[in-house]
Amino acid sequence: MIELLNNKYKIVSGKDNFDYDEVKTFFTDYFLPFDFVLADYAYDHIRLKGFYSSDNKKVKTINDIKYLDDYIKHYCAFGSKTFLLEKIK
Repeated sequence: MIELLNNKYKIVSGKDNFDYDEVKTFFTDYFLPFDFVLADYAYDHIRLKGFYSSDNKKVKTINDIKYLDDYIKHYCAFGSKTFLLEKIK
């Protein structure tokens, strides 16, 4: 379990790719409402993307966690390292 901006998260996948110091540098309050945060590394840079649970009232197709694999396939660099954080409620 990790803490970012006073919220607790668990690493769902990609634990070996997670670097706490790097993530906390880029993790802003923008990501607080999301149920999940995906990180991908491309060209030595980290990108973060928020996703909601499918039953969340704020969910849209572009940020529905059930489409995570499609997002990775179409929007992340091929073979890039990723990790997924899930907010603990």
